[in-house]
Amino acid sequence: MQVKITAGLILAVLMTFGVASASAADSDDIEIMLGEFLAGAHLESAHTTFWADDLIYTSSDGSRFGKAEIMAGFDGVESSDEAPTMVYSGEEVTVRVFNDTAVATFKLVGTPTDKSSDEVVLYYFNTGTFLKRDGVWQVVAWQATKIPPE
Repeated sequence: MQVKITAGLILAVLMTFGVASASAADSDDIEIMLGEFLAGAHLESAHTTFWADDLIYTSSDGSRFGKAEIMAGFDGVESSDEAPTMVYSGEEVTVRVFNDTAVATFKLVGTPTDKSSDEVVLYYFNTGTFLKRDGVWQVVAWQATKIPPE
């Protein structure tokens, strides 16, 4: 079989590699963004930029709410340099990019900072849908599912 190489074929191949490298860069950006968000989840500023204004969040208890409700949780709470009582991290992170939309899946780990407390490490499966608007990635949909203790 003989393939005729044309300018159109070369352009198609180059565009494919360009999209793949852009997707890889976007995937890396989202993974970094997610890590920074989880590290600063106790701060209002982290939530301000991470969530889109039209967010739909489905929590592990089945309730649904938006960014306004998340931000209202910070009303009257002063920002401080105090250490949070729980720190969050993500494991098994996978990001798939589809043009200006991306889906991130991961295991959220909530670790109590006070080792002497009765609190236990919490685990959740999370799925987030990101949308790139005006060059900025933000979360438009989120689903959290609590993983029961073994």
